Amino acid sequence: MVNKKKVLIVLNTAWNLVNFRAGLIRELIAHGYEVVAVAPYDEYANRLGQLGCRFLPLPMDNKGTHPGNDLLLFFRFLKLLRQERPDIFLGYTVKPNIYGSFAAHVFGIPVINNVSGLGSVFIKDNWLTSFVKFLYKNAFSRSTHVFFQNDDDLELFLKHKIVASHKVSRLPGSGVNLKQFCYMSLQERDSRSFNFLLVARLLWDKGVGEYVEAASIIRREYPDAKFQLLGFLESKNPSAVSVTQMNEWVDGGLVEYLGETDDVKPYLIAADCVVLPSYREGLPRSLLEAAAIGRPIITTNVVGCREVVDDGISGFLCNVKDSDDLAAKMLLIIQMSNYELNLMGKAGRDKVERQFDEKMVINKYLDVIDKTLS
Repeated sequence: MVNKKKVLIVLNTAWNLVNFRAGLIRELIAHGYEVVAVAPYDEYANRLGQLGCRFLPLPMDNKGTHPGNDLLLFFRFLKLLRQERPDIFLGYTVKPNIYGSFAAHVFGIPVINNVSGLGSVFIKDNWLTSFVKFLYKNAFSRSTHVFFQNDDDLELFLKHKIVASHKVSRLPGSGVNLKQFCYMSLQERDSRSFNFLLVARLLWDKGVGEYVEAASIIRREYPDAKFQLLGFLESKNPSAVSVTQMNEWVDGGLVEYLGETDDVKPYLIAADCVVLPSYREGLPRSLLEAAAIGRPIITTNVVGCREVVDDGISGFLCNVKDSDDLAAKMLLIIQMSNYELNLMGKAGRDKVERQFDEKMVINKYLDVIDKTLS
């Protein structure tokens, strides 16, 4: 019996594995690989077994910067890799990419990294940004390949000589399952209210504050318009919108908070326009799924967001941290006919089919993994 090659895939949450990497995990297993999924334990961990992989919990302080905790994480990775001895290490998100890569290099395990976004650290420019760049440079120095989800992040890493140009390539995010997210034309409005929807982790960096400010502007002219928010309220994240703040907005009639869900599809279908005024992204899955279903999009003209929208064709780009400009773009959308909105939605669907099909992502991974192991 031939031993299967073992792929270790590591992220900062089991939720992330289930929601963004399920297609890749299934396809790796279908191609004869043994897949071990690693992340901190959460309520999604039990679902990973249903994908056919094995799950190993690994505690991780995702947002912390304490050097003692990060050193402990490095030693946890060393212990895990010594026990598992995978043939290849797939790293995602900051800490697996840095400390997991360091540990894999100790054992000579080939590493493939994915920079899915640079987060709030790279929005600023301070000592922490410089330190994280230093860590990335050393972690990626011996990696086999590094994937990026947008050209801006890729160019930034090349400009600062964090990674060598011969080992990088760009992926269209985590891709979209086009069979799961089928095109559906907008529901006729008739007398119903226009429905805006923001889908994201509810952080200030996602532009939630600007969205609420824009809602208050639009309500002066369209008092019946709906402004919905769907996503996690993360109490431990310093950038998170507080429960108290959310309750104030809801009680004041500014927004409708829908909570969190494992199935965004019904909410995307019910929306007339999907909005994400984020300050910076890798490549936002929520916008890709919205475009796949055929919803016009409004997002900021920033790294990771601008790639998803053809401005004026499949939606609109607005200025970052500018609630007035966001409101102006939302007013343009609300004043369009259903026919015009459906044209935008179809243009978005066409763009996703051309550029963001999940199959493209999976095939690139399989290609790099096969070359690395051969």
